[in-house]
Amino acid sequence: MLYYQRGSENENLSAEDLKEGLFQALDALGAQKKVLAIPPDITRFYSRAGELTEFAWQYYGETLTGILPALGTHFAMTEAEMDRMFGDVPHALFRKHDWRNDLVTLGRVPGDFVKEVSGGKVDFDWPAQVNRLLVDGGFDLILSIGQVVPHEVVGMANHNKNIFVGTGGAEGINKSHFLGAVYGMERMMGRADTPVRRVLNYASDHFAKDMPIVYVLTVVEAAKDGQAVRGLFVGDDVECFERAAELSLKVNFQMLDKPLNKVVVYLEPEEFKSTWLGNKSIYRTRMAMADGGELIVLAPGLKEFGEDPEIDRLIRKYGYVGTPKVLALAEQNEDLQNNLSAAAHLIHGSSEGRFSVTYCPGHVSRDKIESVNFAYADLEEMITRYNPKKLKDGFNTVGGEDIFYISNPGMGLWASQERF
Repeated sequence: MLYYQRGSENENLSAEDLKEGLFQALDALGAQKKVLAIPPDITRFYSRAGELTEFAWQYYGETLTGILPALGTHFAMTEAEMDRMFGDVPHALFRKHDWRNDLVTLGRVPGDFVKEVSGGKVDFDWPAQVNRLLVDGGFDLILSIGQVVPHEVVGMANHNKNIFVGTGGAEGINKSHFLGAVYGMERMMGRADTPVRRVLNYASDHFAKDMPIVYVLTVVEAAKDGQAVRGLFVGDDVECFERAAELSLKVNFQMLDKPLNKVVVYLEPEEFKSTWLGNKSIYRTRMAMADGGELIVLAPGLKEFGEDPEIDRLIRKYGYVGTPKVLALAEQNEDLQNNLSAAAHLIHGSSEGRFSVTYCPGHVSRDKIESVNFAYADLEEMITRYNPKKLKDGFNTVGGEDIFYISNPGMGLWASQERF
């Protein structure tokens, strides 16, 4: 059922609009006794999910007894990050998701179904895992809050991905990431109907029907003067996701007439501290890059490779070496077999030899950057040449050189007509 919808390419919803829309939906749901909110973490700051979570807390008061950020494999949020994203919400409400331990398996999607939707690429079964708080917490409402935007693993982010991946476990996360990687990122990004989404929907339909989940979904566009909220959709089934995805494709996807020879991407330091996240600069632009082109990544906050210690170790060990080699390494090495999401990430983060990737990190040495198969350039030098404060999103001319600039790769997807 759809409890609220408002959205179009020309909308620009204010904070008050979001609050009014959410309250209207919560009114329609009726009184609740115990509520859990599941927003994203600081890496999705511009989703406006932080404000919506704060509004839900204002609406429910003491009835909202827990907030479980959908960390997936990410680091837990710091108190400063909580304050920045969630305003006045008390820190005592926040729970930490442990993706390796604190889990319940609701059921398993059969291997023959996974084989069918993947076109025979894989045939493993898939565990529908969630944080045990969702099952054992006694909640009569679970608010899953987040942004729908093109995504490299599932096609379009959010909806039940926020549940089964954001609060999911190692096996489910590993297998879903690997499924998407071997099926082909280019075949999925910007599409609502993908093999990974079909697996998640199977899990929702067969194992989570009795869970009182209501989805609160935003669509946010990177506009000239910041971010513009183009839509808010609230519902308890797939309809709200499909409507949000349809709008997201219109405002978060830029189709280009021809491939780009030089792209400069800026990674905001508060959001992008690892290549696990920072490689969105690669994921989201690879269908726009020309063969032989160069992607320059300005990464002042970069200090590590993985958001999880074991995944960080695996990235350092194997590097971004392209799909054929990663698949071979995964067959030969038990540590990658046990961490298929790391293998998937190494596939996602490679240019497959088509274009070069030059990282300009704030806190990682040249040797370490080059050891994982990226080129290195000095941040201060490059940020002086390509000054984010002077560049506009899109085409720019810098010292007689034509470049394409992206201020936040997490807000969209770029492709040339010949590759999409």
